[in-house]
This record gives sequence, C-alpha cells and structure tokens, in this order.
Amino acid sequence: MKDRLVYFLSNPLRLIRAVILKIPYFRFISENAENQNPITLEVWFFQKILGYNRGAYWPVHRTSTVNVPSRIYAGIDTSPGLMPGCYIQGHGGIHIGDYTQIAPNVGIISANHDLHDSRKHIHDPVYVGKYCWIGFGAVILPGVKLGDFTIVGAGSVVTKSFEKGYCVIAGNPAKEIKQLDDRECHRFKNTNEYNGYIRARDFENFSKKLNLLKYE
Repeated sequence: MKDRLVYFLSNPLRLIRAVILKIPYFRFISENAENQNPITLEVWFFQKILGYNRGAYWPVHRTSTVNVPSRIYAGIDTSPGLMPGCYIQGHGGIHIGDYTQIAPNVGIISANHDLHDSRKHIHDPVYVGKYCWIGFGAVILPGVKLGDFTIVGAGSVVTKSFEKGYCVIAGNPAKEIKQLDDRECHRFKNTNEYNGYIRARDFENFSKKLNLLKYE
C-alpha cells in the first residue's frame, strides 16, 4: 500500500489518470486496452476536450485530419487517422470494415476536383473490407474498392479496385504482387467490440441516425 502511494505521489498525473479511469464513462479505455486500436486518455483529451477532430466518433490522432466524419463508416476496432499524419477525406463517403489497420501518413480520398472546373468536386465512395492492412504512406483514391484481407504496401497509390481481396498490392499504381490463401486468414474477434468510442451493440442505431455509408 505504501509503495503504491509513493508511486502515485511521485507523479501526480498518474494519480489523476487512475482516478479518471475509475469513472464508468471511461470504460471504453480499459475495455479497448488490448485491442489493435487502443483508445488512450491522451487521444481522447486532445480530441474531445481540445477539439482536434472532435466530430469523429472514433479516436483520431491530433496530427491527422478527418473531413466529414458523418460520411465515414468505421468498423469494429478500426480507427482511420488514429496513427499520426493521416488524411481521411470523407466527402464522397468511406466505408472501412471491421479490424482493418491503417498505418501513419495514409491518405484516403473519396472526392476529387472536376478536371474542367476545380471549384466542383466529383464524389466517388471508397470501400475497404474487413481485416485489411493499409501500409505507411499509402494513398487510396476515389472509387476504389478493396476486398477483405487486402494488404496495401507502404507508399502505394491505389488507383483501381481489388474487390476479391486476399492479396498483397503495392506500387504506383498499385498492382497485385501476392495472393493469400483464404484458409490461412484468421477472422478473429475482440472480447470487447467497439466501433470507435461506441459499443458495437449500440452502433447500428447510431449509424442509422447519421446515415453512414455501409457496404456488404
């Protein structure tokens, strides 16, 4: 007991954090601690208190930018922009499936300028399946559809769709460089399932209110 008291008093922030995490509202932090996209108190503070990407219903790093989060469907344990330096542009609609991982500096763009009038935008939804992995610095352009278990190599520019999934793509423009055996691909489940800050069991009603883009 004495050792614990010394531990907290040596750094008051530890004590404050320990007290905060006892509050039932912050249950999502402890219940996501072991997930691939853990939610930290620091990310929540910068996002919800200081206002960095406040409109997103999932955790987003303060150095990332998310535009029009109401047009973005983020699946279970999927947080586009949680890693630093991402640009997630949801004007045309984005769907990202469950358990998909997105590395730092990734760009996902769902609308582009009209070739003849840059004041106009052409919307074209982006769909990314479940259990995908988008590597560092990759860019996914409007209209692209990626099937489940698509791995996008670092620095790739994805200009066309790979709807069947179960593949590794890389390059500029991205091309398939390896096929995956679907029998070896593991569709795991988290013990505590959350869509961002929202429990998965409550998310369907939430998504209907926002009319989030969903693709099956």
